[in-house]
Amino acid sequence: MKHARCILVTAALAFAVQGMAHADLKAALAERDLGRRSKLALDNASSALKEARAAFEKGDTEKVAAAAKEVQESVDLAYDSLKSTGKDPRRSPKWFKHAEIETRDLLKKVETLQHDLNFQDRPMLDPLKARVQQVHDELLLGLMEGKKR
Repeated sequence: MKHARCILVTAALAFAVQGMAHADLKAALAERDLGRRSKLALDNASSALKEARAAFEKGDTEKVAAAAKEVQESVDLAYDSLKSTGKDPRRSPKWFKHAEIETRDLLKKVETLQHDLNFQDRPMLDPLKARVQQVHDELLLGLMEGKKR
């Protein structure tokens, strides 16, 4: 009985978090646990990228640019949150590895969206792609290299 109730509560929280992460970064900023804040910010980045894809399919390039800006802000918040933990990524890799995987997936999706855009609109995603690549590389380096002494 307790197990079933726990599953229901977990499912309800997952849907609530997914709904909260959709609109803005306020839910992520409200989170006190920096690891969870990073996860919420990356979830928001993923949903913002989905919004960018939907806006592209409707032909609204202004919304694509706005969603791309939100993706970049979300990735920056996630990375800053992880850096603020003060933890060594090699000794406590949980949130760092999650962020590395998510940024790699985001980068692939951004590249796909960029290739789908009109030739004239493609440069609008260059700064986003560069920033996500930079964050991914820094996360991967931290996981592989460890803390500098």
